[in-house]
Amino acid sequence: MKKFFVLLLMVAFFACNQKQKGFEIKVDLKGAEGQVLLEKRGESQWVPVDTAEIINGVAVLKGQVDVPEDHYLSVLGQRGKTIVFVENKDMTVQGNIDSLEQVVITGSETHDEYLKVNDKIREIGEQYMELYNQAREAATSGDTTRATQLMQQVEEMYESANTMQEDFVRNNPASFATPYFLSRVQHGLDVEELDELVINLDPQLNAVPSIVQLKKRLEKLRTVAVGQIAPDFTMNDPDGNPVKFSEVYAQNEYTLLDFWAAWCGPCRAENPNIVAVFNEYKDKGFSVFGVSLDREKDAWLKAIEDDNLTWLHVSDLAYWKNAAAQLYAVNSIPSSLIVDKNGKIVAKNKRGEELRQTVSELLD
Repeated sequence: MKKFFVLLLMVAFFACNQKQKGFEIKVDLKGAEGQVLLEKRGESQWVPVDTAEIINGVAVLKGQVDVPEDHYLSVLGQRGKTIVFVENKDMTVQGNIDSLEQVVITGSETHDEYLKVNDKIREIGEQYMELYNQAREAATSGDTTRATQLMQQVEEMYESANTMQEDFVRNNPASFATPYFLSRVQHGLDVEELDELVINLDPQLNAVPSIVQLKKRLEKLRTVAVGQIAPDFTMNDPDGNPVKFSEVYAQNEYTLLDFWAAWCGPCRAENPNIVAVFNEYKDKGFSVFGVSLDREKDAWLKAIEDDNLTWLHVSDLAYWKNAAAQLYAVNSIPSSLIVDKNGKIVAKNKRGEELRQTVSELLD
């Protein structure tokens, strides 16, 4: 009996130690001095997880996570962060302070899964931004045909990156990298498509904070789905005049409500396409109402002028806390929807040639 009691104590002690096992991340960044910070995204702000002094070029971060999830590493006082999928294991981060995006991270299977997809997405992103710059040059020189062709390629590459992430979510429903990719593609999916992906997730992901928030967001998205009446809002234009959305769409047969920002690369890449569709169909009853998620008024106004966005614009310069974006559950841009003159939502997130086709079907 005594031996059995000792055995129980040993099992309990082992289980306790196992439960308390957390992560230990050895950070070796050449050129780094001071403190290393590990943090994660909260609902509205960054949440510090741990800090560590850099001693003899190395810092050691420690802590514990409930489930493997994306965290972000930086050096205090330095710009830039790099993503790290943290697991309760011994991990290493090696690289140079001048190129955080190129650090090598070992010890996390979740991070390895993330890299297999993200490396391909990064390559695609570099390619479509190069094509976007070529398209702008072509448009500036008056070669609209080439500009249009290049923008179609940009859109195709952008969509291929989204498809790649959606495929990962579908094919890896139990991966702890899946919530990250799902959060990146959710803005381009309608409620039914998003619901399908969430329903098929492995139950072990239910504890991931981003999945908890996504399920809450799904409830809000149902109120702004195709077929619903668009929630009304009032926001100031660049001159400080209040503009009511319902008064805008009542003047047009169809109105594109476009959430964008000057700092958003994909938004700026899509702007020439919106301009082209607007110019082609504005005399037939189509218009655009731009809602900017900018923080700096000067940058916002410069982007409007540079991209030739000649429609109505509003913003509260509140960044991601933009009141209209919150109302429409926007957490990624570009994001858009089309409403008729009565405010009924008839389409969502149509970009590139698909936007032109949709507007054409509605008005021609």
